[in-house]
Amino acid sequence: MTGRIIIADDHPLFRSALAHAVGKVWPDAAIIEASSAAEARAALEAGAAEALLLDLHMADSSGLSVLMDLRQDYPALPIVIVSASEEPRVSSAAAQLGAAGFIPKSASLDAMREGLGAVRDGDGWFPDGGDTGADDDLARIASLTPAQRRILGGIRQGLLNKQIAYELAISEATVKAHITAILRKLGVGSRTQAVLLAAKLDVDQPATEPARG
Repeated sequence: MTGRIIIADDHPLFRSALAHAVGKVWPDAAIIEASSAAEARAALEAGAAEALLLDLHMADSSGLSVLMDLRQDYPALPIVIVSASEEPRVSSAAAQLGAAGFIPKSASLDAMREGLGAVRDGDGWFPDGGDTGADDDLARIASLTPAQRRILGGIRQGLLNKQIAYELAISEATVKAHITAILRKLGVGSRTQAVLLAAKLDVDQPATEPARG
């Protein structure tokens, strides 16, 4: 049976380059292209995939939060991160959060094929092995529930509790209860400290100063 490979990147030319590499590694695969995280999720909901190639910075996503969400919803799916960032902390964080591989956008087509081939064969593929030591902060962030991550996202945007409640269609009391749990899980004492810790999910975006309530 022919498998499906989903390529999620908002740059058409780079999607084409990835599609060329995918075609060499999975010659019989149906290649599904997506230009946003939402389109990638819709493609996954439409049918099983053998792998997802995921850009970390698209119009509706920026950073490693999208990787955490997809890993939670599709735990068996190999997700290969493709990123313009070549910082070791980013590839290491992607490995810790469950990515199957990390391919810098500066990589040659031969390197892309090598990396995708390793993932196809069930091996990980990361620059320098992708192992710079586990980060306890990332482990704590990953322990948050999807609802808690959404609320943390609202805090990072600088939203007040009542604004988060409106956005998520829940009560302000529920937001406050979630924030208490978030601070406890992250081991911090304030919204500001939570935002600073969660900035480890960013690829190249600075943290936003949180509103106070």
